[in-house]
Amino acid sequence: MQPDETDWKIIEILRKGYVPNNTIARKLNISEGTVRARLKKLKDSGIVEVRALINPDALENQQLALVAMSVAESRLLESKAKEVSALENVLSVSIVSGRYDLMAEVLVDSNRGLVQFLTGQLSKVKGIVHSESFLMLRNYRKFV
Repeated sequence: MQPDETDWKIIEILRKGYVPNNTIARKLNISEGTVRARLKKLKDSGIVEVRALINPDALENQQLALVAMSVAESRLLESKAKEVSALENVLSVSIVSGRYDLMAEVLVDSNRGLVQFLTGQLSKVKGIVHSESFLMLRNYRKFV
């Protein structure tokens, strides 16, 4: 599915925060049913995901971290990114340029949770040859 101009307008309204379908409909001069149907198509096609996000600084006893990884062979980038993204504590994975191949955002139970993630989960992904972790100590305009 390729979003059209109306779809993009709906997406832009929702990117700023929650807005009821009937408010979107009024802003775009279309019916609420049209907004609902278009959102369903956008969700079903994997273009849009609607969910509540939390400021990670408000989470008690949880730690947000970035884990940078090097992959043994560049042909494995896609498969290793998908494999890492399926791990329990992973919020997102990106294939990146620069010193590392993959960057994962993880939410773990404090420092012990990060050790458990690295030794109990990430270490089982064959083809990851090196990782470096970065604890996010304070966040600005960040929601998970």
